Amino acid sequence: MGLRNRAIRCRSAAVAGSNLWCMANPNLEALHQAGVSIWLDDLSRHRISSGDLARQIAESSVTGVTTNPTIFAAAFKDMSLYGEQLISLKGHPTDEVIRALMASDVKAACQLFRPVYDATGGFDGRVSIEVEPQLAHDAAATTAQAVQLYSQVGEPNVLIKIPATVEGLRAIEDTIAAGISVNVTLIFSLDRYTYVIDSYLRGLQRALEAGKDLSRIHSVASFFVSRVDTEVDKRLTAIGTPEALALRGQAAVANARLAYDTFLMAFTGTRFLELQRHGANLQRPLWASTGTKNPEYPDTLYVASLIARHCVNTMPQQTLDAFADHGVVEGDTITSRIEDARDILTALAACGLSYDDVTSWLEVDGVNKFVASWQDLVAATRVAGGE
Repeated sequence: MGLRNRAIRCRSAAVAGSNLWCMANPNLEALHQAGVSIWLDDLSRHRISSGDLARQIAESSVTGVTTNPTIFAAAFKDMSLYGEQLISLKGHPTDEVIRALMASDVKAACQLFRPVYDATGGFDGRVSIEVEPQLAHDAAATTAQAVQLYSQVGEPNVLIKIPATVEGLRAIEDTIAAGISVNVTLIFSLDRYTYVIDSYLRGLQRALEAGKDLSRIHSVASFFVSRVDTEVDKRLTAIGTPEALALRGQAAVANARLAYDTFLMAFTGTRFLELQRHGANLQRPLWASTGTKNPEYPDTLYVASLIARHCVNTMPQQTLDAFADHGVVEGDTITSRIEDARDILTALAACGLSYDDVTSWLEVDGVNKFVASWQDLVAATRVAGGE
């Protein structure tokens, strides 16, 4: 029995009894066995208290959870579950109240995932919590809040989400150097990804020099997928040539596949291998925004097309359910198609589409959307708190 089999057995038994092993969904288990860690892109207090999250772990091969301000904005619509805690926090600044509510949910989820974390040596069993999006362009404030959130959650399997803005790169390095595990979020461009990797490795080097245990520091690099197709398809449609229209629905997967190629090159190089001798872990690529937004595309497109070892795919519930129902695992669908991915980006440029302009716009738009969600959180919390 392989390591991943043993890990998922341990996970299922720890959560709900070993008899649930036979209930694991075969499509999701096949994806898990192909080397993809399945994380759920959603969290709410109801999911935890109702036992739904425990069932996802036991039956759907879910080994982690990601969150963001938009997810919590949706969760906080049902403030009835937060009543007692809101009363206890009355009089505190709204942003402190929000962080406390989020940290409580993340802490509870971390405790639920702790058996998975232990069984996988810290690679899985992870729950993410994000710094306030308004801090995306302030490295020092981002680092300070990352340290605060890590302490506030107080669980070893928490990941602090930091956006991959130019300023965020320094915060990523500083947070890793402090020995705190990081989920780098809002990555769109291959160029920015190389800087994200550099920040991780620089942070590890500083942590090593400070005498920290590198084996306890983990990171994932979250490449957003479907948003790339949404924006590129819109621009290709505007270009309108037959060549441009034929390329719709291909940019996002090509971008992610080339990101995986970048990952392979960076983490088989001498710079990382030297750190690995001291216990350093891979910074795994994570595919985010994997729900298919165009109904003309297969609803499992951004899962089935991005299968390879050492990947994480964080899925909204609808995508997870779709793959459980009719997803197909055809082995590694990335490494043998790297050159095809290069050809697609070349063809996009030949049509007059600027890849750099697309990815720059997506970063700005991504930060703005999370800021808007944070403002929704603030409004909902003030109303629930009686302000």
